Amino acid sequence: MPERPTTGSVPPLGELFPFPLDPFQLEAIDALNIGHSVVVSAPTGSGKTLVGEYAIYRALAHGRKVFYTTPLKALSNQKLRDFRHQFGAENVGLLTGDLSLNREARIVVMTTEIFRNMLYAEIDREADDPLHDVEAVVLDECHYMNDSQRGTVWEESIIHCPPPVQLVALSATVANAGQLTDWIERVHGPSRLVFSDYRPVPLAFSFCSAKGLHPLLNDEGTGLHPNCKVWRPPKTTRRKGPKEARPPQPEAPPIGFVVAQMAEREMLPAIYFIFSRRGCDKSVRDLGKVCLVNPGEQARIRARLDAFVAATPEAVREGHADPLLRGIAAHHAGVLPAWKELIEELFQQGLIKVVFATETLAAGINMPARTTVISALSKRTERGHRPLMGSEFLQMAGRAGRRGLDSQGYVVTVQSRFEGVREAGALATSPADPLVSQFTPSYGMVLNLLQRYDLAKAKELVERSFGRYLATLDLADDEDRIAELSAQLASLESSGGDVPWDDFEDYEKDRGRLREERRLLRILQQQAEETLAHELTLALQFASEGTLVSVKAPQLRGRVTPAVVVEKVQGSGQFPLLLCLTDENVWILLPCSAVVSLHAELSCLQVSQLEPPELRHGGELRHGNQESGGLALAVASMARRHDMHTPRYDLAGEVQAQDLLVRELELAIEQHPAHRWGDRKQLKKHRRRTEELAAELEERQRLLHFRANRHWDTFLSLIDILRFFGGLDGEAGLDPTEVGRTVAALRGDNELWLGLALMSGHLDELDPAELAAVLEAISTEVNRPDLWCAWPPPPAVEEALHDLRGLRRELQRQQESRSVVVPVWWEPELTGLVHAWAKGASWGEVIAATSLDEGDVVRVLRRTVDLLAQIPYCEAISEQLRTNSRRALKAINRFPVCEIEDLLAAAPLDPATERPPTPLGASDSADAP
Repeated sequence: MPERPTTGSVPPLGELFPFPLDPFQLEAIDALNIGHSVVVSAPTGSGKTLVGEYAIYRALAHGRKVFYTTPLKALSNQKLRDFRHQFGAENVGLLTGDLSLNREARIVVMTTEIFRNMLYAEIDREADDPLHDVEAVVLDECHYMNDSQRGTVWEESIIHCPPPVQLVALSATVANAGQLTDWIERVHGPSRLVFSDYRPVPLAFSFCSAKGLHPLLNDEGTGLHPNCKVWRPPKTTRRKGPKEARPPQPEAPPIGFVVAQMAEREMLPAIYFIFSRRGCDKSVRDLGKVCLVNPGEQARIRARLDAFVAATPEAVREGHADPLLRGIAAHHAGVLPAWKELIEELFQQGLIKVVFATETLAAGINMPARTTVISALSKRTERGHRPLMGSEFLQMAGRAGRRGLDSQGYVVTVQSRFEGVREAGALATSPADPLVSQFTPSYGMVLNLLQRYDLAKAKELVERSFGRYLATLDLADDEDRIAELSAQLASLESSGGDVPWDDFEDYEKDRGRLREERRLLRILQQQAEETLAHELTLALQFASEGTLVSVKAPQLRGRVTPAVVVEKVQGSGQFPLLLCLTDENVWILLPCSAVVSLHAELSCLQVSQLEPPELRHGGELRHGNQESGGLALAVASMARRHDMHTPRYDLAGEVQAQDLLVRELELAIEQHPAHRWGDRKQLKKHRRRTEELAAELEERQRLLHFRANRHWDTFLSLIDILRFFGGLDGEAGLDPTEVGRTVAALRGDNELWLGLALMSGHLDELDPAELAAVLEAISTEVNRPDLWCAWPPPPAVEEALHDLRGLRRELQRQQESRSVVVPVWWEPELTGLVHAWAKGASWGEVIAATSLDEGDVVRVLRRTVDLLAQIPYCEAISEQLRTNSRRALKAINRFPVCEIEDLLAAAPLDPATERPPTPLGASDSADAP
């Protein structure tokens, strides 16, 4: 351990930084000097890192330590190199999941996951406390809190960091930096927000189409430049008919054209962002033999490349050495880390002029450029295609402009088939997005908290999350609305008086049933009417004059009317018209279809002596005279003695039965108490409004409970699952058992699944290579639809995975029954590859046997290395498994999976969260290349 420097005062700023500091930097330094934590929210490239460096100088002057955390292993490696040069190699250490260098140094660089794991470690003696003597923790790239998969790590780190330790949170511009600062002050201690929107190197925004490179924004930077023409589709493409999808934009300019435009204007070096690995590699090929460097620069690149090839020939990317010599490179997660570090080194020296990169390069790696090019304003994600968010655009744009080298930085947006100048202008003027909470309880969190605290304290810590803080800001409004709804509901219920709502509901149900039964009666009547109409029409052709009938016509107000047929008149159709006299002494000319009953059983009336009027059209009627009145009286007399008011179809059996049912229902409703109440329509409206209010109130209360308690509910569900699998025991079921302590020592996407697999006994008899293969299958997701591997899973590996299937199904069943969503990985496709690499296959053989990119293979193997490094420190596993895990680790952790030799510097493997007396393995999920 280096000697502790003598405690003293911090050197003057002029000695530490030989240039004038910006106001926001001075403000942050003042906050640190009075003992406050600080949140620095400023644009990318504005000099936030200087505040972290001052915290280091200050701690060194006080004879104390600083932890510097980063979101990516690659960024940790870069900071290690920078700080070794700045503060001396003996003062700087590094901790990642599989690597420990000079861990007792005064400055220790680590990934944020490692710092979080340290905080969970059980400490028996103060001397073993890894945070003993730490003055400050720098959280670089703190806006990573927004990361959906890893953002929880930053929240947990802030929640559990001891209050005496100053936090220095360095964040890109976010919309709610004030909320972040207020939350840190609540859960950690006095904190100050230092906000700046000042860019030391101003940015100029341009737009490149096939016509050339043009300014995008006006002089004020508030809208489109006057010369920008928003593209509209030609009128000939507009067609009538259903609205089609949005027409495509003009063709995108070729890559070579965009690069040539920038080279003409001396805008290189540039980072050209393309949102796919294949697109980056294709762009390198599309530039053909274009050379962007002069002979002197090319000679320097060649010398560095030759040294790289001599040291690590396996790391040279096939087909990319020649473009590198011409100042062109691709940088993405599919590239080997060693090759990416070479590109970063040459770019920082100004030797590479164009790097085609995915957006991960914008996440913190120190690669400033004169220009950044953003090839598209939307991208494909796991949830489909979506536009870029404001913060994503700002993060990439912020890489433009090198402080001290450029007076102006350039951001170029490019015409694409989906977006044009309007979309580019909207993004260039959009504000940053707010931070949201990604806090998520895990099995490891539950067990580590219960090892140290009782349930009440654990709940207090869980409820300190940033998500709960943000929820409480809205809870007041929600609670006010709930109180308002409750008052309205109480008022409505009281104004309902003594109305027996159960009876009212029964009454409304009966009314609804009556409506339905009446509808059914009408249908039955219509069916009977249609059936009998034809029969009546045929019978009427043979009926004699004087026959009594019942008719129904609109001219007779729709009522069933008794009548006598006086004469048949030939009509225009097949059947005659009937001239009838009704019981009300009305003559009417009707078609046969108007007759609803033919009373053939009654005697015919004498009509021959009558002189009927001359009616010509169907439906025509005329009032009778005194002469016809006698006959009308005779019809009325017959109607009184015989039922002539009921249509014949109403006499059908089903119609009569249905009619009886309707009458019974009408009687029951008339006798119901609610039938005699007041305005039933108003009562019904009152009742409906009461129910709507009650439903809204219930839903708001449910949402309020969910937002306020969802993390704790998940925590309790995880406790139930751990109890089921024997991870917790004791009187209250809250004491971690040997199984629980083993799971707590692991870090991964699902620590319980990993722990249960290791303790199952199914892995004990595997040799080291087979063990590594099984661990890869249960700890890593490879989300590639075109995945293939030439090596099949070894038989012993297949057998072990088969033996674990029942355990996996039970865990999935328990999680689903409690609505817990934690992945239980099962990816056997690459087990043959991992087995072959552990058995000594060359890197070339491995890459030739799979569809994965080199960087993906490294990521898979590093995740396996991380898990293997943790196993020896687990409690409830066999000694044989412990030994085989060490051997497997040694077999697969060789270049290019391990770091470059100059970084390793004879460093023994030592997991970062070693906990005396039983060290704890640490997983570093931030190792994606």
